[in-house]
Amino acid sequence: MFDRYQLTPLTPAIEEPQIHESAQGPRVTPAASRTAQTPRPVPGPRPAAVPRPGRPGPVRPAPPAQRAAQATPGPVPAAPTAPSVSAAVPQVQLIPASAEGALDAAEEAVDLLLDTGRAPGDILVITTGDPHPWAAHELSFGEASYWAQHDAKDDIFYADASHVQRAAGRPVVVFAANGGPAGAIAAALPVALTRAGALLIVCGDAQQINSVLGAGV
Repeated sequence: MFDRYQLTPLTPAIEEPQIHESAQGPRVTPAASRTAQTPRPVPGPRPAAVPRPGRPGPVRPAPPAQRAAQATPGPVPAAPTAPSVSAAVPQVQLIPASAEGALDAAEEAVDLLLDTGRAPGDILVITTGDPHPWAAHELSFGEASYWAQHDAKDDIFYADASHVQRAAGRPVVVFAANGGPAGAIAAALPVALTRAGALLIVCGDAQQINSVLGAGV
C-alpha cells in the first residue's frame, strides 16, 4: 500500500572535477585503487499502519450503523403543535341566489376556482334539485360507470344531494340549493360541510342557508 507521505530520498550524484584532456592529458585511474561504488540503500515504502512521524495517520470511517448511532444517540420527541383550526373546520362562503339561479351561480363559482388554480379533481358539486346535465348524462351509462369516475377523482364530479353520503370528501365542495324536495337542504348541507376539506361554497337563499348552518355563515 502506497504511503502518500513517503518520499524516496534522492542519491546525489558524485560529481568529479572536469579537467580538460588537452591541458593535462588523459586521466588514468589504477585498477587496484578503483573500487566499485556501493549504491546507497533505498528504504522501502512505510507500512500503511505506521503513520509518518509528526503527521496523523489516516482515520478509518466508522461503519454506517455506528455513524448513525453517533449522530442520533436517541429519538428526539417532536415539539407539540397546536391543532390547526382550518384543517378541522373548512371555510364557508355563501353566494346568495334564488333556487332558479343557484345552479348557474355554482357554475360560475367552479369556473372561478379553476381560473385561480384549483384542479378539477379537487371539486365536488352537489345539487338539491334538478341534476347537473353532466350527471344526468353520465348516469345514462349506468351507476357503475358514473361512480367509477367519482372514485378516480380525475375531474369535477356532480352528485345529487340524495347521494351526498356516497360521495367522498374533496378539498372544495360547491353546494347548489336549486330546489328539490322539502328538507333536502337541511339534510344534505351538514353532510356536505363534512365532505369539504378546505372550502364549502353554498349557492342559495341566504336566510335558508343561515338557518341550517347558523347565523355565523
